[in-house]
Amino acid sequence: DGWFADPRSQPVHEALARISLTGAIGKPLLTLHGTLDSLLPISLHGDVYTRKITEAGRARMHRYYRIEGGNHVDSLMHLDPERLRPMLPCFRTAFDALTAWVEDGQEPPPSGTVPRPAGNGATDPALLDTCSLRSAS
Repeated sequence: DGWFADPRSQPVHEALARISLTGAIGKPLLTLHGTLDSLLPISLHGDVYTRKITEAGRARMHRYYRIEGGNHVDSLMHLDPERLRPMLPCFRTAFDALTAWVEDGQEPPPSGTVPRPAGNGATDPALLDTCSLRSAS
């Protein structure tokens, strides 16, 4: 009964199956996930998908950066600026790294946890303007 039983929905089901999160990625992928994500807990989402990619034998095409202090939305920064950090600078860095990987063959840093620099996440330029994808080794 309902929409799922409607034969017209079959193309939608097929399209969703093609993009489902199986881990069988076909192109390089960088994943960023904040360790303080309040909407999608990292242990239930980012960590799980990374395992799926590894299990699918595609880990060489994937980098996973756990952004210490990152939340799902930067607009929550004001709630705890001493613990939270904005994700936007990390997204910008990751986009540039992915472009260099795909276009120039320049591999990004290994996967890891990106440490949060000290400072106020709502006002400190070291947090607001920059983000290195290098993890603390």
